[in-house]
Amino acid sequence: MQDVFHRFVEQIADSADATDLRNALAEIASSLDLPSFAYLFPSPGLGRKVDLISTYPQPWTSHYLHSQYEKMDPVIHQARGTQEPFSWDAHGDLKLSTQQRQLMDEATQFGIHCGFTIPIHDSGGLFAALTFASDERQPLFFGVIDRYERALELIAIFFHFHARRKLADARIVDGVALSRREIECLKWAGRGKTAWEIGRILGISGRTAAYHRDNARKKLGAPTTIQAAVRLALSRPSDVT
Repeated sequence: MQDVFHRFVEQIADSADATDLRNALAEIASSLDLPSFAYLFPSPGLGRKVDLISTYPQPWTSHYLHSQYEKMDPVIHQARGTQEPFSWDAHGDLKLSTQQRQLMDEATQFGIHCGFTIPIHDSGGLFAALTFASDERQPLFFGVIDRYERALELIAIFFHFHARRKLADARIVDGVALSRREIECLKWAGRGKTAWEIGRILGISGRTAAYHRDNARKKLGAPTTIQAAVRLALSRPSDVT
């Protein structure tokens, strides 16, 4: 466990964006035989109150966020009201409203049947919750939870600290939050560098560089990369959060 945790710490420290953070947490979760996870946190962007870093099925997370299920999710409600980690079962004895029951029933259709949730209430007043989930109530799953509960709490706190710090590196440009990696790729693109060249400079693949560059342009609603780069260059230093 010590070696696994050390590798996790190194990966998180070296992470540049949400994808890197997700991959680091996914690796340690897999090494502990924990099938999936979801980290819910307040978004640094405008217009959305929460976002997810997750290995849950993408159709489910998209539906969850679009439906604003975090507002009535019974697991999140319980996490907001306690400091202690807790286990839950979608078909357990929770007293649920009709809407909450529908939410949990929908979750099970995507293989989310039970879980272990770690509430995080940090000194900055931010709330987050990290949930490790399973597709069925397996003794192995809860055996891992029982064995590594304290370690999982440390993982959650460490992950939250770095996620907030790294994701808060976003710059607000015309009301849009760009990640540090998106900013880097867009800046180099504005200097005439190709995606392949940007990848070589930043130590990432050309495809990844193109993804971040194009994502920044789309977020800014700019018709061309050059126009997006100009808008970034004209943004004020005070816009950095």
